[in-house]
Amino acid sequence: ILVRVNLSFSQQDHQYTQYMYNTQVINPGYIGSKDALGLGLLYRAQWAGFDGAPQTGTFTFNSPVGELKRNALGLSIVSDKIGPSNETSFVIDYAYSLLLSERSKLSFGVKAGGNVFNIDYTKLDIYDGGDWQFVDNIENKLRPQIGMGLYYNTDRSYLGFSIPNLLNTKHYNTVNVNNANKEAIAVDRLHYFFIAGYVFHLSDEIKFKPATMVKMVSGSPLQVDISANFLFNDKLTLGGAYRWDAAASAMAGFQISNQFFIGMGYDFQTTEIQKYSKGSYEMF
Repeated sequence: ILVRVNLSFSQQDHQYTQYMYNTQVINPGYIGSKDALGLGLLYRAQWAGFDGAPQTGTFTFNSPVGELKRNALGLSIVSDKIGPSNETSFVIDYAYSLLLSERSKLSFGVKAGGNVFNIDYTKLDIYDGGDWQFVDNIENKLRPQIGMGLYYNTDRSYLGFSIPNLLNTKHYNTVNVNNANKEAIAVDRLHYFFIAGYVFHLSDEIKFKPATMVKMVSGSPLQVDISANFLFNDKLTLGGAYRWDAAASAMAGFQISNQFFIGMGYDFQTTEIQKYSKGSYEMF
């Protein structure tokens, strides 16, 4: 009897091209850098044209607390759908800031909450309908989330390091739980994020804003994002980005008022997947 076994790995944490406008989701320390209430919405459709391709929506809220504004509280809600699975997280963010100088601040942040995880196996084209691994759907599995982050910023630069979830959580279906010899169907790995950015004043009308994000996770290649945005007259933002060995991106944003900023991005995959995909889209 010939038996062939294939082992595959896939994306776990959400992926963002415009991470510089959605930093709170990956680093709770970020909210300590803000001096006013903030609200954010982002939607990402990844690999458009694929059946069951990833779709992610995020909502963030943050506000300084107290007269000195050294404490900050926030809320992050993320909905992530991939194929037959969907996951929604509700997380409270807290940050405490140290004023290092008149222009620099170091913030320590933590996040705590929970994720609700579902898998509907009826959405799959299963070769063997009696396969024990697909007998029972996973419904509303609740798991905790605890994360941390450090965020340093000045009036022109920022640096950040974070681990959004410090827990290695395993997912089982009911058959797995009753059979100790079976493997977990999914295991969440620790994700390490490093972000950095700087603002160069090229003239009174133009600012150059390069940024980078590095993501490390066990069992997956190192992910490096490099972006370059130009801000014209403090209103119009145009730029591009490159995700190492994965995608090239175009980005645009517009400052409608002092309180309201909108933008969008498009990823062109530099891998074979682009032959079958219409790219990835983001709006925030």
